[in-house]
Amino acid sequence: MAFEQVIGQQEVRQRLQQMVSEDRLPHALMLCGPTGCGKLALALGFAIQLLSRTANDEAMLRKLEHPDLHFTYPTIKLPSMSSDHKPVSDDFAREWHELIMGGPFFTMNEWLEMMGGENQQAIITAGESDDLIRKLSLKSSQGGYKVSVIWLPERMNIECANKILKLLEEPPSQTVFIMVCEEPDKLLETIRSRVQRIDVKKIADDDVRQALMEKRGLTEDAAQRICRMANGNWLKALEMLSADSENELFLDMFQTLMRLAYQRKVKDLKTWAERMGAMGREKQKRFLDYSLRLIRENFMYNFQQEELCYMTQREEAFAHNFARFINEANILPISDLINRAIRDIGQNANAKIVFYDLALKMIVLLIQK
Repeated sequence: MAFEQVIGQQEVRQRLQQMVSEDRLPHALMLCGPTGCGKLALALGFAIQLLSRTANDEAMLRKLEHPDLHFTYPTIKLPSMSSDHKPVSDDFAREWHELIMGGPFFTMNEWLEMMGGENQQAIITAGESDDLIRKLSLKSSQGGYKVSVIWLPERMNIECANKILKLLEEPPSQTVFIMVCEEPDKLLETIRSRVQRIDVKKIADDDVRQALMEKRGLTEDAAQRICRMANGNWLKALEMLSADSENELFLDMFQTLMRLAYQRKVKDLKTWAERMGAMGREKQKRFLDYSLRLIRENFMYNFQQEELCYMTQREEAFAHNFARFINEANILPISDLINRAIRDIGQNANAKIVFYDLALKMIVLLIQK
């Protein structure tokens, strides 16, 4: 049961199991890797292995309701909360349980929707660290390990991070911390130095293809096509299966930006920036990530490196005419421009100004030869 929802990642699984069998279990682990590689699935599998001692344990773990399994995750502040309340994971325990019981592969956007705050930025507050310290100070309910799974610890605010650091420096007895991290560089160096880091790679293409056939009933040809597009990201594979409408919207917005920039329609670009500014910040960042990917794909398409291109049929149809505008003279400046926009949005800059600035600068970059 422990690792049944993990796709591939045999090497990491064996390493985790070996830690237990050889009694070399660190008090804190950090699983790092790209989106969709199965970090949370691995963390859950490892937690279940550590806590499964009796049939009663296994029954509780099947429902992820074991009293010694504690989840920490980013939260938002709802309008119904008092002004001095610091949101904690327990405020959203029902929503989290519903989401994670559906499987350990989901996005921050899905989690925000479950909490009812798609336009907010979720963080882990100091209130959460206080709550976790209180929980872990208690004795194990079942007499074994206590396991703390922290999803996206890079979203801890500085007050929370400092308190978690103290907890890692003096961990409670029989407690194992499992952090699931996508951007470890955003964590305090002192926290990174106190955990054993395990890097999780993208899922092997063969494992993605096999899972698509076994779990989703796809033919080998259909599985191979989606596997190529997913590029080791199971979430991307699932997204393609569900024909996600968000990517269709992002392609429309990307096409509009590039067309208006090429035509130098400054007034229309201002309208485009205002439309982008009305989206939630998480959605804005996803659009920018999407744009980065399309810029890269069009660059490869321009140089007729089709075996290195990973585009949908509609994206490729657009690239047929657009790709010639992305070349060795502007690929890096355009990528830098989009990355700066991602940074600015993440730092709560005025989104309309960020996108209008991006649009105006794109006018100049598209004409570079």
